[in-house]
Amino acid sequence: MIRTELATLGEFGLIERINQQFTPVLPQTIKGIGDDAAVIDTATEEYLLVSTDMLVEGVHFDLSYVPLKHLGYKAIAVNVSDIAAMNGIPRQVTVSIGLSNRFSVEAIDELYAGIQAACEAYKVDLVGGDTTSSRSGLLISVTAVGVVDKTKISYRNGAQPNDIICITGDLGAAYMGLQLLEREKREFLENPEMQPQLEDKSYLVGRQLKPEARTDIVYELLEAGVVPTSMIDISDGLASEILHLCNQSGTGAQVFEENVPIADDTFLTADEFKISPLTIALNGGEDYELLFTIKQSDYEKIKNSPHISFAGFMTNDPTNVELVTKGGSRFPIKAQGWQHLTNQPS
Repeated sequence: MIRTELATLGEFGLIERINQQFTPVLPQTIKGIGDDAAVIDTATEEYLLVSTDMLVEGVHFDLSYVPLKHLGYKAIAVNVSDIAAMNGIPRQVTVSIGLSNRFSVEAIDELYAGIQAACEAYKVDLVGGDTTSSRSGLLISVTAVGVVDKTKISYRNGAQPNDIICITGDLGAAYMGLQLLEREKREFLENPEMQPQLEDKSYLVGRQLKPEARTDIVYELLEAGVVPTSMIDISDGLASEILHLCNQSGTGAQVFEENVPIADDTFLTADEFKISPLTIALNGGEDYELLFTIKQSDYEKIKNSPHISFAGFMTNDPTNVELVTKGGSRFPIKAQGWQHLTNQPS
């Protein structure tokens, strides 16, 4: 029997392979695999949204520098982000955990204190889950449930040529936060007497340890009367996500380098690490900002938002997804993306 290595498919290839084996048959299943959340018809004016994510110790987090309370908060935030990426409002979550015997009751209390803080912040209820033993450290699986008005849902496949590309917040900070934490860990292992040197890096470290889902943008768009034509959250880097929108919408794109939002702290620290800030924004991960497109006619409604950058526009050539540099050069955007197995842009 021929053995095919998982590495030949990659994460997205594996998801697509699984997706090809399943065709939804129930009329209530509006959208299955392939978007930020599944969409289920409830025979009301709203759709039900469901999304699940798993965090695995040694793959997604390192407990040598990730506080359990922060981890609990992050586990909820990254799932709530998927609901926001459908232009939806989160309502409930379930949390399942796998534990080894090295964790005390007090440690689990700390984890759930972070989960509780996130539930309060995003106004969601913890309604269930499961606990089991684990031989490989800590595992956390969260399912988020939300709702969205049927007339306001945003999928990945609705963008049209000339739609404006919008990005919330700034990109690359979470990746630089990870680099700082990894550096501190290496230095500590070499010299256990050292003191952390992160006093002026709180923004970057915070973006890695305690990211925030952009549910505020959902409310902002609702108040402005804007429904994105397509939408996705930026968990795997801007390049990967813009290609998702283009591939599913059948469009191309032009993204302008000077309009990609990058914080000053990210610029300075990237220079310290001798890494290109633009490369980090394109291929880093875990920012959990929103990438969405809007009609040209909606621009006036949100043009003054301090939370949104207008980075480019969609085109009618799906073979041409380009980055336009400050000097006017054009380069194809490629989906290098975030590899959780190494915590690095590939």
